[in-house]
Amino acid sequence: MPLARFRPRPTWIALFLGQLAINIYVSAQATQPASRIRVRNRRREPERRLSHHRCRFPVAAMRRRTDPVKLETMIRCLIVDDSALFLEAAASVLRRDGVTVAGTAGTIEDALQQAHELRPDVVLIDVMLGSESGFDLARRLAETGLEATLILISTHDAADFADLIAATPAAGFVPKSELSADAIQRLVSGPRDR
Repeated sequence: MPLARFRPRPTWIALFLGQLAINIYVSAQATQPASRIRVRNRRREPERRLSHHRCRFPVAAMRRRTDPVKLETMIRCLIVDDSALFLEAAASVLRRDGVTVAGTAGTIEDALQQAHELRPDVVLIDVMLGSESGFDLARRLAETGLEATLILISTHDAADFADLIAATPAAGFVPKSELSADAIQRLVSGPRDR
């Protein structure tokens, strides 16, 4: 099955980036002191902004977090994606969850160089890196002897790439909408999904 058939639609990317922007806004509002919360009416009820978005879009990163995630071990992560906006948003979400983002890369060559220099514990690889393939990057990283857990990510569902994911040395797949420290920890500490 050719990869060209599974090109992400710009509307999906825009929707996902919009969800991440909402998440960042909501988390910023949650950290505001009570005196800075906007008032909706005379009874001084806090304004409930964007609550309908949290119900419609089940993005793991959109949860309001009162306590940080307890990771079994400190995880150093390299994120590889061709979208600078996603790299920034994902790094922010993962840092908030307690993951150390060691670096980010936008191309295969940059990812190979940073993986060699930084020696991360986990490499998050977008399935589609513009004109390049994340599956190829996963194979090349495994061939270099890197002892990192490779995790494929995409805006698409895992079923769209099931055969290709199974053929790579990656530990598993996480949809971008479910990317969190919990999802990474499950793949790092659990057996490989096949």
